[in-house]
Amino acid sequence: GWSGVLAGAGVIFFAYIGFDAVSTAAQETRNPSKDLPTGILGSLIVCTVLYVLMAAVMTGLAPYRTLDVPEPVYVAISEGGPALQWLRPIVGVGAIAGLASVVLVMLMGQPRIFFAMSRDGLLPPFFGRIHPRYRTPYVSTLITGGVAMVVAGLFPIGLLGHLVSIGTLFAFVVVCAGILVLRYTRPDLPRPFRTPFVPVVPILGILVCTALMLGLGTETWIRLILWLALGLVIYFGYGRKHSRVGREESATRTDPR
Repeated sequence: GWSGVLAGAGVIFFAYIGFDAVSTAAQETRNPSKDLPTGILGSLIVCTVLYVLMAAVMTGLAPYRTLDVPEPVYVAISEGGPALQWLRPIVGVGAIAGLASVVLVMLMGQPRIFFAMSRDGLLPPFFGRIHPRYRTPYVSTLITGGVAMVVAGLFPIGLLGHLVSIGTLFAFVVVCAGILVLRYTRPDLPRPFRTPFVPVVPILGILVCTALMLGLGTETWIRLILWLALGLVIYFGYGRKHSRVGREESATRTDPR
């Protein structure tokens, strides 16, 4: 039923985080307002088509009930008989390459988020240190990689997948809500990236992401709340007092002119 479709889509949502990570490279592109939408939407269309075609081939080779295993591609190939056995090593190499590419994309995106936050003062200055030769936020990259290795080694992959998916969906809900709020509270802000069909697109984004979140279970929601609480502690304990944007807005509100 539809509840199963929503639950499955919510669980696998983390597979699409790479498209969101591309946006963190906005400061490193020549024409962000043109290059980023083209890159994100173009790669999203291509990958979605490939996902659908792959699912169609696999369910054509094997009954879908037999594919609920950690290695569904191997199961589908086995159902194809000896004629498809030559694909097994290629699939193995492709799986390793795919996982490695995802790790590299995440290690590119998250450090740049920390870099931007540090530049504003929301995080300590060492998160914004730039390598003198490669001109990349190397300290943030090392911290992100170290934490990721420890977490991946200590926690079940299923738990991490649920947590990453619900965290990303919640972030998308906040972004969609922020578009609605800022369109009415700060219409004067420069907008190099404009969302079309406001308020329809943001409202649909909020509804769809919330529906996917509801299918992830109570335990995942509890973990989200705890993770959000940790973020709020960091924000109110450090970030709010050191944020340059926050101080500028406070000065503007108190300026008698």
